Amino acid sequence: MTILIRPATRADVQGIVAIYNQAVRETTASYDYEPVTLAARLNWFDEHERDDLPVFVAEDAGEVVGWSALNRYHTKIGYQFTVENSIYVALDHCGQGIGKLLMPPLIDGARKRHKRVILAGIDADNEASLRLHCAFGFEAAAHFKQVGWKFGRWLDVIYLQLLLNDDV
Repeated sequence: MTILIRPATRADVQGIVAIYNQAVRETTASYDYEPVTLAARLNWFDEHERDDLPVFVAEDAGEVVGWSALNRYHTKIGYQFTVENSIYVALDHCGQGIGKLLMPPLIDGARKRHKRVILAGIDADNEASLRLHCAFGFEAAAHFKQVGWKFGRWLDVIYLQLLLNDDV
């Protein structure tokens, strides 16, 4: 297995949708209940390009097996130096180190864009994602109890943060 990490293109959005929708249907990595449409995710991708927010994919033998993105945290101007990350890996490729490959370009991308903080909102039971983020220097910032509801149970969210550029 040779994984290539590269900037995503519009042609990758179908693979991004498939991975995200799998997470929606089968995990608490997303608190969405309904799968996203290709059209909605194409709009999302176009907004990321317009706002200079990077999206990356992990490719294995021409197939998108994971993706990551920096996202706006809030639209208010005072939050312009803060972004939130997303990292998703196809369930049949979890545990193969793909998340570890997708994280560095996100951190580099945030630094190049003069961001100050990367936030990660993670389901409290998602130990793999929590470990991944901590391995890259993210630190616990908040634990929100029972703020999500999915699969017939209350879910906690842990927010981690990574402080970046001192020059902003």
